Amino acid sequence: MSMNFIAAHDPLPADALALDNTDDVLARAAEIRERAAVVLRFPKWTDGRAYSQAVLLRGRLRYAGRVIASGDVVADMAPLLRRCGFDDMQLRADQREETARRALGHFDHHYQRSLAERQSPAAAHVTVHVLA
Repeated sequence: MSMNFIAAHDPLPADALALDNTDDVLARAAEIRERAAVVLRFPKWTDGRAYSQAVLLRGRLRYAGRVIASGDVVADMAPLLRRCGFDDMQLRADQREETARRALGHFDHHYQRSLAERQSPAAAHVTVHVLA
């Protein structure tokens, strides 16, 4: 899955549904399904509730539209944003896109499969390595 970057000064899609990280995405499922994009806000980079919202959107609601991270989004968040199902991120104004792109390349293996990997038929085969 790739990650798209939206410049801090660029507007977010006008037709996107913007949700605060306190909004119940399951209760708003009908409204969400009508939109091509959902913006999930991070009021602080240390507040991870929007990650959980993204996982619910992708997992339980099977939302196939764009999921966009906005707010206090820093470059180091890029790998987890991608694993949780975000398509786009709007970095905070003091953050550099190059740094976020570099962060995306730091982790090529994970202990747990991502939601996309769990839903993929090709990911059903798991190899276990035993250390001697």
